[in-house]
Amino acid sequence: MSDLLRVEALCKSFGTHQVLTDINCQVKKGEFISILGPSGCGKTTLLRTIAGLEAPTSGKIYHEDVDITEVRPDKRGFSIVFQDYALFPHMTLYDNVAYGLKLRKKSAQEIRDRVMSTLSTLKLEKAIKKLPSQLSGGMQQRAAIARSLVLDCDLLLLDEPFSALDAVVKVDLSEELKELQSELGITMMMVTHDQEEAFSLSDRIILMDHGHIVADAPPIDLYETQGNPFIQTFIIDQINKRARYIWNLKRGERR
Repeated sequence: MSDLLRVEALCKSFGTHQVLTDINCQVKKGEFISILGPSGCGKTTLLRTIAGLEAPTSGKIYHEDVDITEVRPDKRGFSIVFQDYALFPHMTLYDNVAYGLKLRKKSAQEIRDRVMSTLSTLKLEKAIKKLPSQLSGGMQQRAAIARSLVLDCDLLLLDEPFSALDAVVKVDLSEELKELQSELGITMMMVTHDQEEAFSLSDRIILMDHGHIVADAPPIDLYETQGNPFIQTFIIDQINKRARYIWNLKRGERR
């Protein structure tokens, strides 16, 4: 697989505060990458810089070997789903999803075909006339993803897309997202602080701490890492703690 995205020696500062330091990473076509780390480690800033919403202090970003470091966000071929979904409250579900295509001046027939096909894929076709306030949290999340997918973007960026959902809906939608990604071959890069979420969805995890990349590896390789105190406490101990919690719950149910 070729590199869809390449980040080289990326640094980002806000005033005197260094948020990202010497970030180097790649994303191959069709991969699902999670950027994992504690709050304040710089993961969302990295995602926003890749999207073009923040300008790096130094370093380069390449899209298929083309330097896009100074390219406008709408010209990068990427799309982003924000934590709050950013749906227009006065627009129906259909109009929210169609909005980007209308800006690109697509024909009415093409807009309808692409919107309905995408909504059908995400099981939203029966809610096309509803406003965002009439949709559940899970449906709003699907709508935000549909609005990005309909644009045929090369890379879908997700900023903690499940953070506003309850635990049951979160599990269901994360499974749906992985199935959709695999089925359509979409390249995705997701920010999360949830270890279990990252391990269940990702082909590879970029682990960050204090603005640095601590590790970049498949989930199983991270779990088997020894001798790194941060990986031990932030990943292995937390996953084991969660596994013990679930096991105790199941044991209690059997009694």
